[in-house]
Amino acid sequence: MFDVINTWHWLTLAVVLLILEVLGTSGFLLGIAVAAFGMSGIVALELLPEWQHQLLVFSLLSVVFTLVYWKVFRGFNDKSAEPLLNDRAAQLIGRRLVLEEALVGGQGRIRVGDTLWKAEADDELEAGAKVEIFGSEGMTLKIRSIA
Repeated sequence: MFDVINTWHWLTLAVVLLILEVLGTSGFLLGIAVAAFGMSGIVALELLPEWQHQLLVFSLLSVVFTLVYWKVFRGFNDKSAEPLLNDRAAQLIGRRLVLEEALVGGQGRIRVGDTLWKAEADDELEAGAKVEIFGSEGMTLKIRSIA
């Protein structure tokens, strides 16, 4: 195919991989692109003239840089500033409310803002009781009396 792979081949590969990375591979191609940039420098310094050796070193660098990304930098992407953003029930934990309707058999509904939620308590609670949301299970709020 090629008798020689020069610096421009490696730079082109690196740029193409970075463009693909921007399109959304979540870091998988980033290590490979860094390895291609590194290979362009190695080839520019004429340290590896044989294309077979270049491909071998490129493969090794790709694995190393990808593993470094996954071990070191991947954790930064997983942390969220708002971990409860899409868990509305968990956001309600700690709120104190007054029951508008009684919980019969520990089951019923509770109004939070403009929304009715299914609620569970350990015992029956009368309408007008002061309660606190202490947990959730799916879309069911766990409440207890705070008398």
